[in-house]
Amino acid sequence: MPNAHAPRRLTIATRESALAMWQAEHIRARLAGLYPGTSINLLGMTTKGDQILDQPLTAIGGKGLFIKELEVAMAEGRADLAVHSLKDVPMEMPPGFALASIAAREDPRDAFVSNRYGRLSELPAGAIVGTSSLRREAQLRERFPSLAILPLRGNVNTRLRKLDEGQYDAIILAAAGLKRLGFGSRIASLLEADESLPAPGQGALAIECRNDRPDLIAALAVLGDRATTLATTAERAFSRALGGSCHTPLAGYAEWEEGSLWLRGLLASRDGRDILRGELDADVADAEGAEELGQALADDFLARGAGRLLAG
Repeated sequence: MPNAHAPRRLTIATRESALAMWQAEHIRARLAGLYPGTSINLLGMTTKGDQILDQPLTAIGGKGLFIKELEVAMAEGRADLAVHSLKDVPMEMPPGFALASIAAREDPRDAFVSNRYGRLSELPAGAIVGTSSLRREAQLRERFPSLAILPLRGNVNTRLRKLDEGQYDAIILAAAGLKRLGFGSRIASLLEADESLPAPGQGALAIECRNDRPDLIAALAVLGDRATTLATTAERAFSRALGGSCHTPLAGYAEWEEGSLWLRGLLASRDGRDILRGELDADVADAEGAEELGQALADDFLARGAGRLLAG
């Protein structure tokens, strides 16, 4: 029985944004259902990534800024685990930490949000579109070069407020975050993967803990979803092999079904004028196979000249 292996007390470190708190509460509820004898608390924290909102992430250290303080809390014993949006987790885990579980994925697509227009194709030339993602920016510039793409930082509520204030004609956000926070009705339309290929791990939740806690890793493993874990493992392997970071417009999205994994990748210049696309599929039964597929697609990209897009 899983109850026999659960610690008596658990503390979940989490950012204090509405979405991060939703994610932590979601995992707490799932753990409470599995381990009713365990007391589970939340430790809310404000990270450097949440505090610095007037600069692009690329200028202040990348998405790892959203999780560093949470890892310090775990290292110091103030927290046992942390819940992250997987797309915010660096491709290389820091020494001493492990991803114990990757939960079932929400909608991985990007969402078009606008109060005046129903689809990207309806935007007039010069319309202002907000996004914080170089990946989204490059794909937008490729398809709609006449649009004005401007940076958009802040949590989901802040971004929606800036749209409502008229600072933007439209914004692009992850559909998963909007749906989790009850803002699904704000989505004017969803962008399919062939329109805007998602980021590696988009829509998935990752649970991190120290790697010297085999008891905790075992207790958290039951939250994992096999299809999501294999798909995101391939996506992250692809990104890792290409040195993907928030400085690189890179996308990777995989779908696993009935033993077969289909991985699509994209690498681009920020202006969208130079884009490499590729895809591979293979029969995959475990994480090792998913890693190999991601590496194979990265090798294909490198053989086709991806280095020119990674030099910057």
